[in-house]
Amino acid sequence: MKRARLLAAGALLLAGFGYTGITSAQEVSYNIGWASEYYYRGLLQKESSGSAGIDFTNGGFYAGGWTADVGDGLEVDGYFGFGVETDEGLSASIGFTGYYYTGDFDDTYEELNLNFGYGMLGIEYSFGTYDNFDGPEQDYNFLAATISAENGLYGTLAQFGGDFDGNYIELGYGLTISEIDFGIAAIFSSDEFGEGNGQFDANGNPAESQAVIFTIGKTF
Repeated sequence: MKRARLLAAGALLLAGFGYTGITSAQEVSYNIGWASEYYYRGLLQKESSGSAGIDFTNGGFYAGGWTADVGDGLEVDGYFGFGVETDEGLSASIGFTGYYYTGDFDDTYEELNLNFGYGMLGIEYSFGTYDNFDGPEQDYNFLAATISAENGLYGTLAQFGGDFDGNYIELGYGLTISEIDFGIAAIFSSDEFGEGNGQFDANGNPAESQAVIFTIGKTF
C-alpha cells in the first residue's frame, strides 16, 4: 500500500502499507510526491507520476488514503489497520487495503496485510482478490522481506503466489534534505513481469527487466 511516507526511495514503489508503531496521540499528516517511474511490487504503473495522500494515526490505529496518476485516470487507495510495538523493538500490524481506479487502467484489488518487524528486518504477507474486469476473480498472495539500515539504505526481496506469479529485488537509498525526501532505487523483476514492464527477448517473449527510478516528496 503506497502510503507515500518516503522513508526511503521505495516508499512510492512498495510503500509497506502496514503501520508498525504506536503514537501517543492522534495525528494527521499529508504527503505529496513524484516518481520518475511509478513502480509497485516490481511492476511498472506509469512513467513520471505524481501522488498525494493523507494519513491518520491514533494510538496503534491507522487509516489513510493515497492517489497517483496512472495515465488512464487515477489510482485511489484506502487503508486502515492496527499495529503494536514492544519496548524490545518487535512490531506487528494487521490491516486492509483497497486499490481502486477511476479509469480503465486496472481493476479493483482488495487485500489483508500482515506486517512484522524486528530491528532492521521487516516482513510483509498480504493476500487478497483481484476483480479482473470481465474475467474470473483471481486470488493472490504477496510475501516480502525488507532490510533497512539507519543510513537510508534498504533492500527488498519479494514473491507473488496464488493466481499471480513473479518476483523482484529492489535496492535503494533515501535521504532527507531540508525536510524534502529524496530517493533512488534499482528494481530487478522476473520475466513474469516482462510484458507489463515492456521487456521482451529476441523471440518476443517476456523477459527479465531492470529499472532505476528517482523519487522526491514531502510530508506535512
